[in-house]
Amino acid sequence: MTMLCDFYELTMGNGYLKAGFQDRITYFDVYFRSVPDGGGYAIAAGLDQLIDYIEDLHFDQQDIDYLRGRGIFCEEFLDYLANFHFSGDIYAVPEGTPVFPKEPMVVVRAPAIEAQLLETFALLTINHQSLIATKANRIVRAAKGRAVMEFGSRRAQGSAAAIDGARAAYIAGCCGTACTISDQLYGTPALGTMAHAWVQMFDSEYEAFKAYAEIYPDNCVFLVDTYNVLKSGVPNAIRVAKELAEKGIRAKGIRLDSGDIAYLSVEARKMLNDAGFSDMQIMASNSLDEYLVRDLIVQGAQIDSFGIGERLITSKSEPVFGGVYKLAAVEDENGEIIPKIKVSENVEKITTPHFKQVYRLFDNKTGKALGDVLTVHDEQIDASLPYVLFHPVYTWKQRIVTDYTVRPLRVQLFKHGKCVYLSLIHI
Repeated sequence: MTMLCDFYELTMGNGYLKAGFQDRITYFDVYFRSVPDGGGYAIAAGLDQLIDYIEDLHFDQQDIDYLRGRGIFCEEFLDYLANFHFSGDIYAVPEGTPVFPKEPMVVVRAPAIEAQLLETFALLTINHQSLIATKANRIVRAAKGRAVMEFGSRRAQGSAAAIDGARAAYIAGCCGTACTISDQLYGTPALGTMAHAWVQMFDSEYEAFKAYAEIYPDNCVFLVDTYNVLKSGVPNAIRVAKELAEKGIRAKGIRLDSGDIAYLSVEARKMLNDAGFSDMQIMASNSLDEYLVRDLIVQGAQIDSFGIGERLITSKSEPVFGGVYKLAAVEDENGEIIPKIKVSENVEKITTPHFKQVYRLFDNKTGKALGDVLTVHDEQIDASLPYVLFHPVYTWKQRIVTDYTVRPLRVQLFKHGKCVYLSLIHI
């Protein structure tokens, strides 16, 4: 993945070397400017892939030959790349943490060339997984305690999006995924029921359900909408469930994948209850998202769990996270940090200079978060004193807080080029 970088990062690196900046220590921030879908917060994700990338970051001879063939890089720079290894420090907000605009999710402190070369991969992995985690968390919250499964592999925009997207969805609260390889790699539980093709393969729906029950007696979830949900699917599911019950086995449930799911779920619930199977759950799928999940619940749908596919794995409603990678400071020859700022007529694009820390303040009475504070890296907040929180843009919006606890959000991933971080979420 070394060459998965924007070409300008290489030309900038060559330029830094020619200008004598190759050893200058720089600070780059990864942050985003707005929460997708106008939500209240985002969910941080993507660190494990960034760590793996950095630990294996090197240029082989084929890479060097390609770059030499472009005819624009000096031999000194190519020699530098041939012996390249990351030697800097990286800090980040742990995966699964709610985060807000303008807060540094990742901070890279490294010599200029090293820091520049991390830009593309840092952004693509943090942007993508944070986007999917944020969308998944919206859906999980909309489900109000009902289980949500990620079912989007076949509609994902490429294999990496399917695999890493399933991981991000699990971090954000999904109970599992249909993506088998994600389970193999990361331990995100792989889940699944039956396909319409299974039902169609048999001469009758009853035979299909019965055969499935014989093969998977302890995990029977019947897909009941291949032909007719209420006249065929549910009655056949009940028939097979009764046969299982005679053997002391309880069928797990049914799945609805089409039609008026709210109405069908209510009628199916009545049928299952009347047959003595109030413990059988009803699962719903079919192009759902947080809005449809919310509406189904409002309509009184009798659904116990949801399978969410394309609209989660692609974050269809807003498919761009918008994270950026901006220079925040450099160090002079004495190690003093010199803040750097990018100014813009668009206020949202003005960067926040300096090497920074993010603190989260919690109310001691409720245990709930009060707000986040962005400070210079070595600034301490005295929790014994009242503290004024204010909006970063609309600064007249203020709140004085007392009786609170302060927790830093940032952890260190790399120190002098070595990974020192043990993920709190081991998947």
